Amino acid sequence: MKAIASSLASIVGEENAVCLWENLELSQQKHIQLAIASKNPPTCIVYPHTQEQLAAVIAETHRHNWRVLPCGSGSKLSWGGLAKGADVIVSTERLNQLIEHAVGDLTVTVEAGMKFSHLQAILGRSRQFLALDPTAVESATIGGIVATGDTGSLRQRYGSVRDQLLGITFVRADGQIAKAGGRVVKNVAGYDLMKLFTGSYGTLGIISQVTFRVYPLPELSSTVVLTGTAEAISQAAAILRGSALTPTAADLLSTQLISSLELGKGLGLIARFQSISESVKEQSKRLLEVGQKLDLAGAIYTDSDEANLWQRLQEQMHFTATDSAITCKIGVLPTAAADVLTQAKWGLIHIASGLGWLRLENQDRVLQMRDRTQANNGFLTILEAPATVKQQIDVWGYNGNALPLMRRIKEQFDGKNLLSPGRFVGGI
Repeated sequence: MKAIASSLASIVGEENAVCLWENLELSQQKHIQLAIASKNPPTCIVYPHTQEQLAAVIAETHRHNWRVLPCGSGSKLSWGGLAKGADVIVSTERLNQLIEHAVGDLTVTVEAGMKFSHLQAILGRSRQFLALDPTAVESATIGGIVATGDTGSLRQRYGSVRDQLLGITFVRADGQIAKAGGRVVKNVAGYDLMKLFTGSYGTLGIISQVTFRVYPLPELSSTVVLTGTAEAISQAAAILRGSALTPTAADLLSTQLISSLELGKGLGLIARFQSISESVKEQSKRLLEVGQKLDLAGAIYTDSDEANLWQRLQEQMHFTATDSAITCKIGVLPTAAADVLTQAKWGLIHIASGLGWLRLENQDRVLQMRDRTQANNGFLTILEAPATVKQQIDVWGYNGNALPLMRRIKEQFDGKNLLSPGRFVGGI
C-alpha cells in the first residue's frame, strides 16, 4: 500500500506533503478512525499546496479507484455517517491563500483550507466580517464549514452558509476543476451548485475556492438573556418572532445549559442585537420589558461580558465531557422548541428556524428524541458519536422521498463512489 503514498508524493513533491499512517500521532489516528467504518486505516494523508496539485492527486486516485476521504483541518471529520473505507485522506489545509477581497463590493474569495479565524482577522482590518459562527472557531476551515453546512446562531439575521455563498471552485471526482457562481453579489451565471455542495460532506467533489458576501462590522452589540418557566420563555420567543425587533442571534437554551453558564434558573432565551448604538439600546430595552411582563428574570450583557458569554456558550454546547456523549443536530417547528428542550439536559434551538443542537447520553435517548422531533414535523441527525452507535443507528434518520434523486446526483458527480463513500444520507 505504500505504493499509493509514493505515487501521490511524486505529484505534491514538497517535503512533508504526504504523511504515512504509521507516522501520525496516536490522537490523530483515533480521530480519523472515528470517521471510518472499516478497520483498515487509510495509507496516508496528502496535503496539496495548490489547486492544480489537488486536481492531479484526485485524478490519480480516480485512475486507480482509490477511495478518498476529503477534509480541511479535520475538526468535523467525525460528523455524519461512517465512511465505508478510505485509502487516502486528502486535506485542503495548505490551500489557504486569500485570492481577492473586494472591500467596496463586500465580497471575499479564499482557498478552502483557510482557517475561519484567519479570514475574520483579515476582514476585520477593513471593518468587515463573515456572518457565520461555526463550531471549532479557531480550527475550522472555510471548505469544511461549507461541506458540512456548519453555522450557528447568526443564521437568525444572515441565513445559513448557502445563503452567503456567491461562488465555488471544486475538483470533480475525476480530477477536473469546475466552477459555479461568481465573485459578485448579483450573479445568475450557471447552475446553483453552491446550494448542492453546501452540506454534501465531500461526497460530490472537493471544494478548493469559495467566494462569500461579507458585511460591515456593527457599531454596537448587546445581548439580552431571559430565564424562567418553559411556558413563559416560549411566550417571549413568540412575541420576539412576531415583533419588529431584529436580533442577529436568538436562541432558546436548555435548563442545564443555563445553569452551567450561571445565567439563572429554568429555560433561557438569549438574543443579540447588533446595529447603530441607539437601535441596539432601544431593542435591548424592549425585549427586557417583554420579559418583565412575563415574570422572567432578565439581564443585558455588553462589551467584554457579552463576548465572554457567547464564547462560553459555544464552549459549553460543543464540549464533549465523555467519549460516549452523542451530539445531534435537530429541526422542529419553532413553536415546539421549548417543549423539546424540556426533555434534554443540553440543548440550543434557534427561535426562527427551529434548528439546533442537542447533546444526549446514550442511543436510547437519541431514538426517543428522534421520535419526539419527528412528531413535531422535525428531524434529528447524529453528528458525533462513538462508532458503535453509528453502526447501530441510522445517523441521518431521513424518511423523505428524495433518496432516488440524491443517488442519481451522486452517480453523475462520482460514478465510482470514491469520494467520502457512505458519509451521506442513505449511505451515499
